[in-house]
Amino acid sequence: MGIPIGKLLLYNACGGVDPKYCLPVVLDNGCNTPALRNDPQYFGEDIDRVRGTEYDEFVDEFIQAVQARWSPQTLIQFEDFANVNAARLLEEYMFKCCCFNDDIQGTASVALAGIFGALRMPGVENDLSKHRFLFYGAGSAGIGIADLIAEELVTNMGMDLTTAKKICWFVDSKGLIYSGRHALTKEKEKYAHEKDFEVPEGATLFDIVKIIKPTAIIGVSTIPQSFTEEIINFLSETVERPIVFALSNPTSKAECTAEQAYKFSNGKAVFSSGSPFDPVTLDDGQYFVPGQGNNAYVFPGVGLGISVGGCKHVTNAMFLESAKTLASLCTEEHLKVGSVYPPISEVQDISAHIAVATCKQAEKEGLATRPVPSFEEVRKVFYHPNY
Repeated sequence: MGIPIGKLLLYNACGGVDPKYCLPVVLDNGCNTPALRNDPQYFGEDIDRVRGTEYDEFVDEFIQAVQARWSPQTLIQFEDFANVNAARLLEEYMFKCCCFNDDIQGTASVALAGIFGALRMPGVENDLSKHRFLFYGAGSAGIGIADLIAEELVTNMGMDLTTAKKICWFVDSKGLIYSGRHALTKEKEKYAHEKDFEVPEGATLFDIVKIIKPTAIIGVSTIPQSFTEEIINFLSETVERPIVFALSNPTSKAECTAEQAYKFSNGKAVFSSGSPFDPVTLDDGQYFVPGQGNNAYVFPGVGLGISVGGCKHVTNAMFLESAKTLASLCTEEHLKVGSVYPPISEVQDISAHIAVATCKQAEKEGLATRPVPSFEEVRKVFYHPNY
């Protein structure tokens, strides 16, 4: 229960959403760990984990109950669903109710905003289509980021979807994902490209980096220290300024630290992380303030926008617009010290801007039931805990 409560607190603190309109929910579908079920402090259902059709019917019953009790436009945020369920449930319900999955869409929006910021850095190729991304980790978060990159290339750069996906490569626990590799999930198959090169058996991440030669490497693996000195050295030798995003959290699971990214690349890397890192000063005096790709930049503003706009559904295009809005709020002053995000201290204003962008996109898609508000109008409806 701590997770949904924590998320709703961020809606309150960052997005100005009144707590009386928020309800934390945990869907308890059992547990397969006897040690947990036998613990006197275990309050969950004392049953084996429910899967398959029964699980799907349980989720569907909950969603129908929410819509019947409140409204078809009640916003439902999916959080911490297993990879095997997250994407398929989002696809199933995106246009059956008003919902989104922050682990997929929120993470993607924040990461893409950071990429947009990186493209503005001196020495970084500013054409997104000319980059090559290598994702370490092929769960719902990484695939969500790649999907949103592809959506930007298709929607705003005129690229066809097949070509757009080809700039994104993935490495999972079994190695590089490519066409013809066995035992790929439906989601991974989307990024299983034809290859004209050989991948040696037992290839390491460094081996794959040398083959793919990415301009950007995105860590969503939760494997600490996997972005090694040799990998970052290689990237900085083959690319003028490589993009290195170590997005796994907490800090103990980050693929590398900010200091390592800057030190191993001699200050060339454009770095962002999923966990907070202190500013870094290199021996030659270069000073960096690493940006943190915190989902709190986006999902509270999207939720606020859905609320004030009376939106019927939440679409990927809304998260694409949120990414652009967040990126636009990163000033040249922030970029000069290496940060691809504005300060988190400005999150309430950021949320209001994202709420407006969400409403505008909803209106464009015919999904808004109220007029698009101004920034000032949104700020006026923010909840303040004054008693």
